[in-house]
Amino acid sequence: MPSRKTKIEAPKSTAQQLGSIVKSSRDIMRKDKGLSGDLDRLPMLTWIMFLKFLDDMEQVRHEEAKLAGKKFKQAIEPPYRWRDWAAKPEGMTGPELIAFINQEEATRPDGKKGLGLFAYLRSLQSANGDRRDVIAKVFEGTVNRMINGYLLRDVVNKVNDIHFNSRDEIHTLGHLYESMLREMRDAAGDSGEFYTPRPLVKFIVAAVNPRLGETVLDPAAGTGGFLVEAFEHLKQQCKKAEDFSQLQEGTLHGIEPKPLPYLLCQMNLLLHGVEYPKIDPLNALRFPLRELGDRDRVDVIMTNPPFGGEEERGILSNFPEDRQTAETALLFLQLIMRKLKRPVGGSKGGRCGMIVPNGVLFGDGICARIKKELLEEFNLHTIVRLPNGVFAPYTSIPTNLLFFDRTGPTKHVWYYDQPLPEGRKNYTKTAPIQFEEFADCLAWWKKREENERAWKVPAAELLANNCNLDRKNPRAKEDITHLPPEQLAESILQKEKRIAEIVVGIRALLAGQRA
Repeated sequence: MPSRKTKIEAPKSTAQQLGSIVKSSRDIMRKDKGLSGDLDRLPMLTWIMFLKFLDDMEQVRHEEAKLAGKKFKQAIEPPYRWRDWAAKPEGMTGPELIAFINQEEATRPDGKKGLGLFAYLRSLQSANGDRRDVIAKVFEGTVNRMINGYLLRDVVNKVNDIHFNSRDEIHTLGHLYESMLREMRDAAGDSGEFYTPRPLVKFIVAAVNPRLGETVLDPAAGTGGFLVEAFEHLKQQCKKAEDFSQLQEGTLHGIEPKPLPYLLCQMNLLLHGVEYPKIDPLNALRFPLRELGDRDRVDVIMTNPPFGGEEERGILSNFPEDRQTAETALLFLQLIMRKLKRPVGGSKGGRCGMIVPNGVLFGDGICARIKKELLEEFNLHTIVRLPNGVFAPYTSIPTNLLFFDRTGPTKHVWYYDQPLPEGRKNYTKTAPIQFEEFADCLAWWKKREENERAWKVPAAELLANNCNLDRKNPRAKEDITHLPPEQLAESILQKEKRIAEIVVGIRALLAGQRA
């Protein structure tokens, strides 16, 4: 983002105009046979916008450096800058443009032979870790799927009308981009797991309440939802220029190893005003837990780690032998416990808000051992039981929110049973959960009392029961979706037997009538 001292004149565009540019770009992409749907189109549009964003910001930085009498080293050299190959509407097009982007060696915009655009971007590297490393990582996993260079030129010309040196346009595009991420999740179906519903993210951030000066981490960042919401939350606490600098430099950290969400995350954070996103592109679980020390710890972790899944054997060896499991949610839980700051010198210690599948609550064996450590060494103060379908239709797995901190062992666990809206049996894609539905829970959060939604259980009782955290609301009707598997199976079996008895009775009745 440009500093307040630098005045960059840029045409003002309305949300309607920006929406029209994005819509027109996507309509053009629909004509290209190399793209099969939104799952292809959004990443395509993202890397094009990413390069335009970088070039606009480079020009802002150059202007700032000139005013300050300092030297400026650009991340992307000519002729690979946006202004060199993309800014002129009548510039490279057709097969020549496709060749320049895709091929290892190609004719450059200056007419000379050299590296193609993507080959050049992937080759960028820095001595001390700056934006060039980010660019290289983004394009390491990025592919140009458009095959018609004339259509690609049309898209580039549309994106060229977006001005990333205008605060208003960036703010508007941030909201547009969020809606595109939701559409992409819808198009992804089962692979849409890296987009967590924003109302749920907003609630977790509000409950955990990160404060300016604290370090915030999402070890499973996906498209950056938690980091964006944390940034917006912390921005409200900034009163002076030093506060904004502190927020931008070293506050937010993410980890995302998948190339596509990594790209989407970078763009999402940039569009929401995070100038230098610090996203680690490697596996969060790659370090042995015993090697993680105080320098690796953070104040706040908020995340939705992947459920199920399987890690390679080398990753599992990073965990204690009696804690190695195929359930990635449990691996992430162990990592988070290790990465929260310890209370030192009067500090409170780190805290976490995370989403877990129901199986984590009732799991035994390795799962129970992990929960025992959680109860005995951490303060697991709250579990929010989420209603059915929060992630529908992408998964029907019941989910819960765990909130814990490193202030000492758990004395008791508060449970809060988040209800569905009146008259609803489930959430759907067209009628998802809303942030306003958490108003009662947030009000209760600050002044806790037992009621029809909230109750507490002593930690000693949970420990004595093999650390089974799957407690149902004592004041609610039985909900079989929150029963342990063996009870659920027994409940289904009893219902099947009852149905069979009724069918036999009906048959006997019909036979008697015929006689």
